[in-house]
Amino acid sequence: MAKAIQHPDKSLPALGIRQPWAELIMRGVKTIELRSSQTKIRGTIYVYASKTLAKTPHAIEAAAQAEIATETLPTGTLIGTVEIVDSFPATAEHAEASGVPASLLKGKYGWKLANPKRIKSPIVPQFLPYGVWFYPFVRKQTGTRQK
Repeated sequence: MAKAIQHPDKSLPALGIRQPWAELIMRGVKTIELRSSQTKIRGTIYVYASKTLAKTPHAIEAAAQAEIATETLPTGTLIGTVEIVDSFPATAEHAEASGVPASLLKGKYGWKLANPKRIKSPIVPQFLPYGVWFYPFVRKQTGTRQK
């Protein structure tokens, strides 16, 4: 039996993701997060639902397909955890899993996600994002994951 994670787990870094993408990750629909660089981070991270919504046509379409009312989604909070299991250059084959058209994947990197777990009640972090990675409960240097 897997040990339950107590939240807040102050050792976990968080990644800011705009809604509806954060919600789609929690539902297991979006299994690849797209970024402009690769990551060496592996393991469990917090999913922080950013304060602003994604307003690109493909984000709006993804929300509609999943029957998500974006105006009801939590923002500015930690909504769950997910594991980063891989990082690789994105190709057209990653379009569906990322929710982004293949034509927009050139030069992007995919971060393979697995095992999303929703937090029962969203948590407002003590410290707000200050970069791609941030620690919601302690001030730490980002860039490498501390064990």
